[in-house]
Amino acid sequence: MKRLLSLTAFALLAGCSAGTPAPASVEVADATCRPAAPGRDVTGCYVTLTASRNDRLISAASPSARALQIHEMKSADGMMQMSELPDGMPLPAGETLRLAPGGNHIMLLGATGSLAAGGTVPVTLTFEHAPAKQGTR
Repeated sequence: MKRLLSLTAFALLAGCSAGTPAPASVEVADATCRPAAPGRDVTGCYVTLTASRNDRLISAASPSARALQIHEMKSADGMMQMSELPDGMPLPAGETLRLAPGGNHIMLLGATGSLAAGGTVPVTLTFEHAPAKQGTR
């Protein structure tokens, strides 16, 4: 089994005063990117997201790639089809969204460095309401 590249997302702490609604936040867990196949510069990245209120994952970026795209997997005519979600992916309040192999995921395109097992990939996730999350390891 291939070892997964791991990236750790760090939670940003924000305080609020009495009477002020709590700011939007997204918990990020289990973030990983698969090693790229030999000679390839694309791979899938996966993460588990839980939003404190309705939010949307609107983009992902990395200095280690030309582009990152949010992808949806759907079955059509008995075949799985992958398509980019240019408007991002909804994060309903309190529900857990798992981006996982074989399902919805973040596609890393045009890697600018090695995507070998044990390497690191810095990634920034941008949300509609919650502060951006950055992680690497």
